[in-house]
Amino acid sequence: MATRRSKARRRGRRSRPADPLAVLEVIERLEIGPPRIERRRLSVPYAVVTPHGTERTDLTYRYEEDVFTPGDPASENLAAMIGAQVALNYGLFCKQIVFRGRFDPHDRAFLKDAAINTAREIYVKKFLEPNVFLTDTAASLPPVKRDSYLRAELVFPDPPPGAPARPEAPWSDDATRHAVLSSGGKDSLLTFGVLHELGLEPHAVFVNESGRHWFTALNAYRHFSSTMAGTARVWTNSDRVFSWMLRRLPFIRKDFARLRSDEYPVRLWTVAVFLFGALPVLRKRGIGRLVIGDEYDTSIRATHHGIPHHAGLYDQSRWFDNAMTRYFTRKDWGVLQFSILRPLSELLILKVLVERYPDLQQHQMSCHAAHRDRTGRIRPCGRCEKCRRIVGMLEALGADSRRCGYTSDQIEACLHSLAEKGVHQEAAGARQMMRMLVDSGRLPAETVIATTGHPEVLALRFEGARSPYDAVPNDLRRKLYRVYLEHASGAVERKGRVWASCDPLSESSLSRPYPFHRVSKPASGARGAPGSAARPYILGEMTWPQARARLKEVDVALLPVGAVEQHGPHLPLDTDAYDAHELARRVAEACSDPKPLVLPLVAYGVSYHHEDFSGTLSVSPETQARVVYEIGMSAARNGITKLVIINGHGGNAPSLHLAAQMINKDAHIFTCVDTGETSDADIEGIIVDAPNDVHAGEIETSTALATRPQLVDMSKAPKTVPRFSSRYLDFTSKRSVGWYARTSKISSSGVMGNATKATIEKGERIWEVMTRRLTELVEDLKRLSLQEIYQKRY
Repeated sequence: MATRRSKARRRGRRSRPADPLAVLEVIERLEIGPPRIERRRLSVPYAVVTPHGTERTDLTYRYEEDVFTPGDPASENLAAMIGAQVALNYGLFCKQIVFRGRFDPHDRAFLKDAAINTAREIYVKKFLEPNVFLTDTAASLPPVKRDSYLRAELVFPDPPPGAPARPEAPWSDDATRHAVLSSGGKDSLLTFGVLHELGLEPHAVFVNESGRHWFTALNAYRHFSSTMAGTARVWTNSDRVFSWMLRRLPFIRKDFARLRSDEYPVRLWTVAVFLFGALPVLRKRGIGRLVIGDEYDTSIRATHHGIPHHAGLYDQSRWFDNAMTRYFTRKDWGVLQFSILRPLSELLILKVLVERYPDLQQHQMSCHAAHRDRTGRIRPCGRCEKCRRIVGMLEALGADSRRCGYTSDQIEACLHSLAEKGVHQEAAGARQMMRMLVDSGRLPAETVIATTGHPEVLALRFEGARSPYDAVPNDLRRKLYRVYLEHASGAVERKGRVWASCDPLSESSLSRPYPFHRVSKPASGARGAPGSAARPYILGEMTWPQARARLKEVDVALLPVGAVEQHGPHLPLDTDAYDAHELARRVAEACSDPKPLVLPLVAYGVSYHHEDFSGTLSVSPETQARVVYEIGMSAARNGITKLVIINGHGGNAPSLHLAAQMINKDAHIFTCVDTGETSDADIEGIIVDAPNDVHAGEIETSTALATRPQLVDMSKAPKTVPRFSSRYLDFTSKRSVGWYARTSKISSSGVMGNATKATIEKGERIWEVMTRRLTELVEDLKRLSLQEIYQKRY
């Protein structure tokens, strides 16, 4: 398949002013791992290296059942990822972070993305906003706009495994098994209650963080462990490791442990520390769904001094759920992560919990300073922001706050401080709560500044980015919405700047495909019924009823475009056409279900420059652009919203990009063209004579040998590596311009490259790289809505 080398343009170096963020780079090297595993225990060494020496501690997880197999690559890989999560909070403060252990390419990409995101969030939320834990040296940093705030180089010294580490048995896709990441808060309690009522086998998984943070979960854990089968507890000392790290950051106040605050000093990547720690339980029990208790107002995109961020809530957002599910899919771990509470506000969550599951609500604990009473039961402090918020919502709903441990004096104190101190809550929810407290006589009228509330927070709210209809799997929607609607004031959908009534039980809402839907695979060797598609991703092999059914499941299509043109004296004329279709087929097969549709091949390309050689059949750029444009428009009318044009011939690129632009302009769908861009950088490391391997050389001859060796005549394979009179005309120079010429003026054989160096082994490696890279792109597109594609990931 012909590839195109991207031309990188380098800018001249300029002197830079002093870096105002350099004061944060206080650790030479943070070393993590390698992990040490036992059947019920994981220990991960952490070492901080500074000019003053090296200090060490261990991050530990303990389990109540056998979850690891010592010596098993899959266990070692999972353990390495668990141990790495705490370190992602320190990318702003280290020159290097060294991860030792078994990390495959998917792990490394995930960790880098998470480190970049977390560095930005911490910079904005912990250094640009007021933070009582900072000393003077870091408390007044200026806002600086950068593409990345990650200062640390991420180093993986151990070579990646030759093949992805697989679990001993595939993780379950069983739609009835749900792990609920549990904490004793209202969100996880309601999540468990609903799933249990619907008969969906919920497993409450509590992560016991060392120290007093465990107090908030203890009442609920005692109840669940004594009454609910499947309850699990994972112990970790991550809280102690976080504190240990704080003592190695000189810009953190030495008395940080004595300061009373509703927030942590610098960490913002916390949920993943618990979530990854729970994964061994899911693997052991074959649980296919991980359910997080996050509501409507935790998916936020904002800016601060022009710097985009997620308000410190990325790991509670819908985008985090989707990123985790994409990672699980790539790892073949068979886990879907989502929240069933996205359309609900905090106030509505508590309303449903109080009215429907009072036996669970009495164990609710949301407090920054909970304590143990004489009987051993955990009690809330009644003074922190969380206590104010919970008491305010309970009293606004007419519920009895004493049921979950508040005294009458604490209730009155919380109500008294609400207007003065406010709450860290969605503004609409806070105003509605205050309005309800005034209307019920619990607060005086002058307490409420706004004259009207926001009644929409007591309805199910559906909104494209935060809470779309397809945020949960299809099999759950009808059941969930029916439960919620018994307690909500209806349902509304965002229409521009207003909320309009909607019906979440309508067929159009319930049938929208879940982006991570899996189709059951037939048993190996099973024959399809008469008339069934032999390959249910090849559009041309389907009947129209089969196509209609498939188009309800998938909105991604691959359009292979090739050429019929000379490929030297040793390769067949249809090389580009064959390779484009073969790559599309391989990518579709490699994708998870539902697989993208492969559209019929467009075989003829823009090949006028090869017309001096017999057998070349060419169309004009205008004709090709028009044909591809009309195919794309027709695909859009059939429901395709993401079209990937797989280009097998570099000469097609200009006309295909024009067609893609016009499709996007007129159909408003995502359209892209891949002429090798997703894999070129990897392929350059495989071939020998990289310069000017442009046509029928080492690359295309190797890929042909790997697929159709009977059509390759290596006895006639030439070595024709062109040399040019100017470096600006050299095709693979980083400074070359785009220019056009008839091939016969450059090469009498029609070959540009060293075909004699081609081998089957190189071809197989090139096919593997091209397939893997393009599959990764398609998997990303499958799981992103158009809105997510067009919005920047912060």
